[in-house]
Amino acid sequence: MTTVQPGGGSMVRRILLGSQLRRLREGRGITREDAGYTIRASESKISRMELGRVSFKERDVADLLSLYGVDDTTEREALLGLVREANKSGWWHSFNDVLPGWFQTYVGLEEAAALIRTYEVQFIPGLLQAEEYARAVFSQSRPAIAPEELERRVSLRMRRQNLLTEERAPRLWAVIDEAALRRPVGGPAVMRAQVQHLIDMADRPNVTIQVMPFRFGAHAGESGAFSILRFPEQDLADVVYLEQLTSALYLDKRDDVDAYIQVMERLCVDSLTPDQTVDLLTSILKER
Repeated sequence: MTTVQPGGGSMVRRILLGSQLRRLREGRGITREDAGYTIRASESKISRMELGRVSFKERDVADLLSLYGVDDTTEREALLGLVREANKSGWWHSFNDVLPGWFQTYVGLEEAAALIRTYEVQFIPGLLQAEEYARAVFSQSRPAIAPEELERRVSLRMRRQNLLTEERAPRLWAVIDEAALRRPVGGPAVMRAQVQHLIDMADRPNVTIQVMPFRFGAHAGESGAFSILRFPEQDLADVVYLEQLTSALYLDKRDDVDAYIQVMERLCVDSLTPDQTVDLLTSILKER
């Protein structure tokens, strides 16, 4: 049985629990319909549970474990303990007023990831944004935003970045299109501070930054920005995150993930090396 490491997000615990319940059900040859009947629920409810998309009731999981023939006390308690952990709220729930439900899922996955790989075209990745840059991004994308909401959104973004300095910090590997560095978000002073922040972050042992330069021309990232998250739990598949204006897509099918991994690998090969990237950032800083 896989053990969830301390610090993993509740979302990941739900996904892990769901995948284990699915394996147990399939191992006994039990249909989702029969499993649903056992806990007085529909087949679609079992499907959502196995995908980790709903919260779990301890009684329901206990009944399913009995149905699946899990009689070992230690194994049952481990899974029921996972239910209790999965139902705990993460720190980001205190930002519900400015955090849409579809992005809460991402923050939970981000908190539990061991490796975050991201490609950005228009803006600096959120985990690498300086505070004034983040403030300018929100101000320009939402001209009518109230000052209180603006500060809440900036606070949320800064709080997410604590992830990179924690004891069990994940590795962040970011590929940034040069366009994001040249776009004058917030004015010259804000951009100077942002470029310096990238130079400082690139010095961290768990952060790798590469720039896809203009001079390369057409490249593998033609489909736009995306992120790939990998987790320490072997039972959990990588997840590709694609953000849209009012929603997001989460892809975890092997073929889909492999396609995006190939694009990311190509981008890393074709982009400036980390050392060359710092040289470019330094030259941009001098220009500004």
